[in-house]
Amino acid sequence: MPKSRENNLVRVETKDRTLPENPSTSGGMDIPVIPISARAVLLGDRLVVNRAEQREVISTAPFAYRKHDGYVVIFRYGVIVLVGLQLAEEKKVLDQTSREQPLEEERIEIELGGDEGLAGNGRLQIKGLSPAHVLVLADILAKSVALARYEREIASVFDTIEPAANMLAIGGRLPKDRRALLQLVGSALLAQHRVSGRIAFAEKPEVLWEHPELERFYAKLEDEYEIVERGTLLNGKMSVLSSAAQTFTDMMDTARSARLELLIVILIVAELVIGAATLFRP
Repeated sequence: MPKSRENNLVRVETKDRTLPENPSTSGGMDIPVIPISARAVLLGDRLVVNRAEQREVISTAPFAYRKHDGYVVIFRYGVIVLVGLQLAEEKKVLDQTSREQPLEEERIEIELGGDEGLAGNGRLQIKGLSPAHVLVLADILAKSVALARYEREIASVFDTIEPAANMLAIGGRLPKDRRALLQLVGSALLAQHRVSGRIAFAEKPEVLWEHPELERFYAKLEDEYEIVERGTLLNGKMSVLSSAAQTFTDMMDTARSARLELLIVILIVAELVIGAATLFRP
């Protein structure tokens, strides 16, 4: 990759957490592999963080910093990823970041050492818990939880629109409740805005510009979590929602225009009747 792009990483001295080449044996004794937890939590549409409080910053976009032996990565679209922290530390970070309850979350266990990628036991194997590895993993987990939320939202909008679409297909008329119909259109537009405006699912993280050797690791995770496929499917669903919202809006405008025309005709007829009555009145 070209090196001319501005680097968003702030270089700090860190000690990567790694395991020996053969972690299962040491001096003839078995050493249990203790997994490290990575947790992604969607807290809202936006997160505001006091960056001045953190000293061991490893990245500014997304904002990430070290916390004890782990890392905290915060994304602008409302996701915070916690890597290598204990449960008490996770709770403390989440309480400091936002008072909102998690809208969506995902957790994966990490084993240090071995071939990078998901193992048969469902754990993620990486060579070391370096800042670059953390940023790549956090990017995938953040996109995954955000897409999961939007998938649920769009599915809910489809469930809401379906009765109105059925009434239109069977009777050729829109529901009489105009307020409910406008709410359907608003829900469709809101879902479309959130998916297309908040998360760029096809964009790669900035850290890959400085660490192209992690391209393969990123591609494995992206394929495993089906980020591009899920994002493409959501875009297709959004196109359907946009078309449905436009159809409902056009039909409402047509119905309103027809009512206005009818009202004008009635007023004209009334005026003619009154004029005729006045003219022929003895």
